[in-house]
Amino acid sequence: MQEVEYGVWARNVERGLRAKAEAAARGRGAIPKFSMAFQPIVNVETQEVFAYESLVRSPNGEAAGRVLNRVPLKSFHLFDKACRSKGIELAMRLGLVDTSASLTVNVNPVAAVEANSHLSLTCCEAVDVGFPLDRLILEFVEDAQLCDPGAMRQLMSEYQKMGVRIAIDDFGTGYSGLSLLANLQPDIVKLDMTMVSKIDTDRATAVVLNAMVAACMELGVEVIAEGVERPSIMHALTDIGVVLQQGYLFARPEFEALPKVEKTFRYIQHAKTKHHLVAQAS
Repeated sequence: MQEVEYGVWARNVERGLRAKAEAAARGRGAIPKFSMAFQPIVNVETQEVFAYESLVRSPNGEAAGRVLNRVPLKSFHLFDKACRSKGIELAMRLGLVDTSASLTVNVNPVAAVEANSHLSLTCCEAVDVGFPLDRLILEFVEDAQLCDPGAMRQLMSEYQKMGVRIAIDDFGTGYSGLSLLANLQPDIVKLDMTMVSKIDTDRATAVVLNAMVAACMELGVEVIAEGVERPSIMHALTDIGVVLQQGYLFARPEFEALPKVEKTFRYIQHAKTKHHLVAQAS
């Protein structure tokens, strides 16, 4: 199963802050040292890398939890901004701009609408180092409990006008997913990996995902499926029109590196051919 990443942690911490859990007991403190890993999002139809997602890691490449558990709550929003800066800096150093791929960086929705969120600085930093804004994707976690959809829509619209694309992560986990889709009008949604993991085994989940994808397509919103671990998941997603996929089936996150995907694409082609032959035989 895929590891729990930054978005889930960010949502839980923000809820803790809202409830003032531990906030009074823990001081500001410095944010811990960290670095980033990158995982590709591939287009299984064209066999190209659509984007690389930047993921938090410890300075020696250990899982995100080693860092996230040491972030002082009162420094949480500062850490949120620092992760985006580090992701852009490393992506530039690794030559991502020399490819056709985009970069996805995580954004805490509450921090984004606050005056001290530094979100605008992220775009300024990207411009300063020569990273094209039209290849930057800001990935927000879906959580209607944490932010005002009206304020979020206004904020997202401002960045979309700058050429930045907006993605909603964990789409389908909230109680108001389709409502948020209509209100926020993102460029991209990432389907919740818990649902994705069951698309090939649970008919009800498959029906719900099919309806979500159809709604997104009707609205012109691109769909990414994360948590793809089995060929059968890849095929089930492709059958409903989801060709942008991310998961261990294609590549694990690589520490301070852009994973090589040539073998991945050879595997995809082999799996697609086999799936087609089986379908014809049946």
